[in-house]
Amino acid sequence: MNAYFDSFKNHFLISMPHLDDPHFEHTVIYLCEHTKAGAMGIIINRPSNVDFTELANHLGMPICSPPLAAEPIYTGGPVEAERGFILHTTDKSWDRTLHVTDEVSLSASLEALEDIAQGNGPNAFRITLGCAGWDAGQLETEIANNDWLVCEADLDVLFHTPSDMQFTAATRVLGIDMTRLSPDIGHG
Repeated sequence: MNAYFDSFKNHFLISMPHLDDPHFEHTVIYLCEHTKAGAMGIIINRPSNVDFTELANHLGMPICSPPLAAEPIYTGGPVEAERGFILHTTDKSWDRTLHVTDEVSLSASLEALEDIAQGNGPNAFRITLGCAGWDAGQLETEIANNDWLVCEADLDVLFHTPSDMQFTAATRVLGIDMTRLSPDIGHG
């Protein structure tokens, strides 16, 4: 491996049709961290069968903002699947908040969930259970194997596009129509 390292932090990973892993099939991942030591991201387009009401009841917290009751909780990835993560705008911050960019943060605190339940959360957010992680060099190898398309993250796609439209919206950032790509590309 050469000394040059290009971080894909604040980028989308868009799964390619041939990626044969049920955890990542047809997913868009927002990369929160990417260093030589590894990478961490959140799948943003896979709603779970849990909504905010169910999560709040499980945690014993009241919901004071009725529109939140049906807010979906997303499956953020197979790593730490029981742990909650909140991908959000930077207008709010808590003790355990990672500032990814000037516009996007990641929090994993109960206090953040409590503020959201009280209607005092950030302007835009996505709550997930679990995350995606890669060891040193693993993500670079997967990208070299064409398992992922990589593009700069788009805040509108991240926070304001319905989950069933995010995959298509993210590929449009690249100018690609994924329906035209064969899963057999490059394989003979």
